[in-house]
Amino acid sequence: MRVTGLGVLLCLGAAWLPAQNLSEFEKQVTEFTLPNGLHFILVERHDAAVIAFHTYVKAGPVDDPAGQTGLANLVARMMVKGTETLGTRGWEGEKRALEAAEQAYGRLQAERNKGLMADAGKAGVLDTQWRMALQAAQSWADPNAYTRAIQDNGGTDLSLKALPDATEYSYTLPSNKAELWFLLESQRLVHPVFREFYKERGLVLEGHRANVEGKALPRVEAALLATAFEAHPYRNPPDGWPSDVANLGVAEAQAFFAKYYVPANMVIAIVGDMYPSGARLLADKYFGEIPARPAPPRLHTEEPPQFGTKSAVVGALPQGLMAIGYKRPGERSRDDAVLDVIQRLLSGRTGILQGELVEKGIAQFATAQATFPAGRDPNLFLFLLSPAPGHTLDDVQNVLNGVLGQLQNRQVNGELLARAKAQIRVGALQRLANNADLAALLPAYYAGYGDWRSLFRDLDDSSKVTAEAVERVAIKYFTPENRTVVYLATESRGEALPGRTGGQQ
Repeated sequence: MRVTGLGVLLCLGAAWLPAQNLSEFEKQVTEFTLPNGLHFILVERHDAAVIAFHTYVKAGPVDDPAGQTGLANLVARMMVKGTETLGTRGWEGEKRALEAAEQAYGRLQAERNKGLMADAGKAGVLDTQWRMALQAAQSWADPNAYTRAIQDNGGTDLSLKALPDATEYSYTLPSNKAELWFLLESQRLVHPVFREFYKERGLVLEGHRANVEGKALPRVEAALLATAFEAHPYRNPPDGWPSDVANLGVAEAQAFFAKYYVPANMVIAIVGDMYPSGARLLADKYFGEIPARPAPPRLHTEEPPQFGTKSAVVGALPQGLMAIGYKRPGERSRDDAVLDVIQRLLSGRTGILQGELVEKGIAQFATAQATFPAGRDPNLFLFLLSPAPGHTLDDVQNVLNGVLGQLQNRQVNGELLARAKAQIRVGALQRLANNADLAALLPAYYAGYGDWRSLFRDLDDSSKVTAEAVERVAIKYFTPENRTVVYLATESRGEALPGRTGGQQ
């Protein structure tokens, strides 16, 4: 009997049952918490002499104080600049130079803060003095020494991610270099140095101009968030609003670090060729000296209810570009798994959007993303669409409205639903098999749900999604009251706002 592509996916999915494999997987896992509150999750895999390390900090741009957006991103960048012993050409001299630069910056800001009473000439002199002090401090720095030390010892896959509600640091080392990771990681947390802060601040501003302001897709996504969210910090760009970033200083960065980079607010995963006894010994030796401090409170402004479709135009493109977001609950909702299945039904090479929009020549591309920009709090189900030549944004949105209407009024085909669930399972299996991916998943689930086993429960929930659940959730969330539309209009067409006629209103 010929096995179809769907048959292969179903066989792969059925080969791994979460309830059975969780008990097997748990045998490889060791967890421990240091007296200061820092939690470790170790997964033993001795088939190769490598270890993936992943540090998860439960803080990101959503935690930026008001008026200081971009702070979490800058602090993250500082954390790979080295320590008092690594990244410097002489710490005592560098320390004095950094302090002098901060004093000069304080004098400059004090004059600027006078507002209309500020003396422009004096501010100019103070700015020159500050830049000279910065240059003196930078002469003591040994750029890239931290990453070079990792790479010179066989480190690979170095990654720094400042996600909307978390910050993550990771890399892989040969197992005989494991102690090096404990040394480097602990020292940057115990003795952080905010060297080259203002240089990085300038790079962030340049990057925002080049990427968010200068490229179509990031511009539309940023505008969608700013339009959809009135109050919740998901509305802010992860790298911050430029006017905020331009005024951030080292003192603010140090305060953010002291508040959020505390043991009780971090989780570390280690996956690979390491034994529990060795991991615990090295963790106590290197991380035990970090003082215990309480985890910061989770105080985010709640998004007020939305009572109708929001829309915005942010420019024009030759073919046009549209982002549509539907408000949806956070990752702890019972509907989260159903929304993930809907994404699989709609997006990808075999998704409904590909068949109805791209293959029929109506759109150049059409994708769906179940969680945007992050999942800790209520967020958006995102659609990105661009019309093909000869078609308009209205054409594309009308077809999308029809697709969503079918999900709401007709139960999804059983074979399509089985394929979507199998794809989720196969994708999860691939991530579980990869050390670095697993090291990223475990602390994220521990931080989000209080238990890494929720990863397996998520998979179980996805496998139980029914056609009735898909219909119920589509009706509940894909509504005009939940919708925000942001687009770059098609050049030379003078189009009216898409979605004024037809489809789902």
